[in-house]
Amino acid sequence: MADKINRVVLAYSGGLDTSVILKWLQTEYQCEVVTFTADLGQGEELEPARKKAELMGVKPEHIFIDDLREEFVRNYVFPMMRANAHYEGLYLLGTSIARPLIAKRQIEIARQVGADAVSHGATGKGNDQVRFELGYYALQPDIKVIAPWREWDLTSRTALIDFAEKNQIPVPKDKRGESPFSTDANLLHTSSEGKVLEDPWEEVPDYVFSRTVSPEDASDQPEIVTIDFERGDGVAINGEGMSPATLLAKLNDLGRAHGIGRLDLVENRFVGMKSRGMYETPGGTIYAAAHRAVEQITLDRGAAHLKDELMPRYAELIYNGFWFAPEREMLQAAIDHSQEKVTGTVRLKLYKGGVHVIGRKSPFSLYSEKVVTFEDDQGAYDQRDAAGFIKLNALRLRLLGRRDR
Repeated sequence: MADKINRVVLAYSGGLDTSVILKWLQTEYQCEVVTFTADLGQGEELEPARKKAELMGVKPEHIFIDDLREEFVRNYVFPMMRANAHYEGLYLLGTSIARPLIAKRQIEIARQVGADAVSHGATGKGNDQVRFELGYYALQPDIKVIAPWREWDLTSRTALIDFAEKNQIPVPKDKRGESPFSTDANLLHTSSEGKVLEDPWEEVPDYVFSRTVSPEDASDQPEIVTIDFERGDGVAINGEGMSPATLLAKLNDLGRAHGIGRLDLVENRFVGMKSRGMYETPGGTIYAAAHRAVEQITLDRGAAHLKDELMPRYAELIYNGFWFAPEREMLQAAIDHSQEKVTGTVRLKLYKGGVHVIGRKSPFSLYSEKVVTFEDDQGAYDQRDAAGFIKLNALRLRLLGRRDR
């Protein structure tokens, strides 16, 4: 600890880990701690975090609990969804996309209260330490960052509990046993990893799932829903206008009931190792399918295919923590430009874990039944033109063939 820290803003959940971190910062750095708890729609009661922070000596005016649900969906989830972003082709980036918003708000609070450092509870093996800290440094280049898991000697759950007991930090009964897995949740998803999930050959136990019913136990009756889009963003479900967070919450309810959005994934972490996680993204899975469907009739082929080429790079930037990097912003500008005419309605059937697009329409549709029909197109398309088109495209192949024969 070469630098003296006077005040630090801690990303604080009120759970065992961050409560231990709070006390550790107070004792190890002899500094004042400001707590920040973000409501991102994780579905937990957040007021106990306030009471616990007060109990541990944090001043009431230095306890921040912010409802960021609308900002989260409007300014982070929806822009990501415009890109159809899936990391490694499958993961809808539910944890990754939440970190830049938390980092941004931490830096804003640090400026507000005159703090000279920020702190987080991410471990030294994971991606989140990178995501938080890249965000901090992008927004406040000279900020000091304290990452306790990279500094302290509390290397086990038993050590954390012992520290908590020695410092009169309440430890819930369900935290005293060895945790079977760890979870992270927000309005977009719930992720679970570690312990019972570490063997990629073993099936995920039923008790791990919290956001969805089993597809086998879902309703035997399919449900038909419509989603309206304007300029690439969802604005209504079944014709009822909704705010971004309300819309995603409604889709979560629909996805939960029909067992939609489960993903068992072995992914490549940015820090170099592979990890196995189970993700539940019920509303996001429905939304992503619907967005693709409205793009199918409104995006030109060239724009659509270019977007698909850009998407893996864009998704990787978010996964690795480069939300505030200029290359992500450049890609976002191109993606957002492509969405100017992505307006329309998609009809979907939800059934036993599946999302099935069964209809789409748009005032800006490029689909022409008159041109594509197998019946008489009344001169809309001259089939004889195809012969020249094919010959021109075949020219280089014919030249190659003559040479190599």
